Amino acid sequence: MLFWTAFSLALSLRLALARSGVEHSATASAPQGDLLFLLDSSASVSHYEFSRVREFVGQLVSTMPFGPGAVRASLVHVGSRPYTEFTFDQYSSGQAVHDAIHVASQRMGDTNTGLALLYAKEQLFAEVAGARLGVPKVLVWVTDGGSSDPVGPPMQELKDLGVTVFIVSTGRGNLLELSAAASAPAEKHLHFVDVDDLHIIAPELRDSITDAMQPQQLRALEVLSNGFRLSWPPLLTVDSGYYVLELVPSDKLVAKRRQQLPGNATSWIWTDLNPDTDYEVTLLPESNERLLSPQHVRVRTLQGEAGGTSWEGRVVYEGRPSNQPSFSSAEEAGPERIIISHSRPRSLRISWAPALGPDSTLGYHIQLGPLQGGSLRRVELPAGCNSTTIQGLTPGTAYLVTVTAAFRSGRERALSAKACTASGERTRDPQSVRPEARPPEP
Repeated sequence: MLFWTAFSLALSLRLALARSGVEHSATASAPQGDLLFLLDSSASVSHYEFSRVREFVGQLVSTMPFGPGAVRASLVHVGSRPYTEFTFDQYSSGQAVHDAIHVASQRMGDTNTGLALLYAKEQLFAEVAGARLGVPKVLVWVTDGGSSDPVGPPMQELKDLGVTVFIVSTGRGNLLELSAAASAPAEKHLHFVDVDDLHIIAPELRDSITDAMQPQQLRALEVLSNGFRLSWPPLLTVDSGYYVLELVPSDKLVAKRRQQLPGNATSWIWTDLNPDTDYEVTLLPESNERLLSPQHVRVRTLQGEAGGTSWEGRVVYEGRPSNQPSFSSAEEAGPERIIISHSRPRSLRISWAPALGPDSTLGYHIQLGPLQGGSLRRVELPAGCNSTTIQGLTPGTAYLVTVTAAFRSGRERALSAKACTASGERTRDPQSVRPEARPPEP
């Protein structure tokens, strides 16, 4: 009897330890990070739109695990000057965060997003604001698409520091600029959606935010066709050791690459890689104080396409590649506004203010696609056109329209707007595109 009693106790203890191990693993895989919401609170946003955005952000945080060892959130308003609604350490429960978002008031003023981004960078890494060292950083920027000051440079600084950037645009905006501002790939980190349809993207965006805050220390960010960025939390100091990065492609004919980095490094970019290829990355922290385990991640580069995004030719600001010099906006300025008219069940008329610098304008690219996903339509028009009717559309569907002016210098300027076809019965598809304006005869 004593034997069976001892055996039962031992078995119960073993099962309890096993359960404890499973729970510990589940806890260890829970998201942990600092999540900063940057909301356009300026006068360019109506009170109704701000209230819907506020509901949307509350919906995002409703099921996230908040606490000192999990997710912490902060909210910053974009206006004439940035304003902090609450800091990371102010609320420790999801309900408290939700309630604080619910009572947030619109600040009005100008849309100085660039200034707010510089402020957000300080908040994300400031211990006085409740930010934590060594945890993933995520920025969610909800905007109506415009800004009074440059956004590209401060946003790039954030991404260089390993911040994952999600952008939700509820109005007109420059598709190229917003695509460059969001973390790559833009298909995952950039959403164009009507303010009344924000709830549709909430589950997908919440999952993406949660994935970005998983406690996987070595992470691949901004994966493109010819390279990707690596980020990891600070494990060493410049005096306590150094890192060794190893890159091994699935193609064994290509040699392994190694890179040694100082102990204060937290990011590295691998370039000149092959498209659509698997790479095994190993981070080896070499410490002279303690033993640290290697970290691993597998990354697959994107498929290479003509005109696709790459590190060398990537558009980063004002619709120009980073390897091209800046230029005067007075010489080459893209369309300033887009007008949607004659909205019918299966067609839309799109008009735009012509680009400045007509002598240097080659023509326009019109791109149109459903906001909820689907195939893209692309139309090429000569420089003299400033309107067109696109037919063969789906009734009662919201579309994102982007008008891009192409210049002889090789640069491009673009502007995007939302459009919606009228509800009605489906009819036979007419001719796909009919230009409404033709260039004058020479």
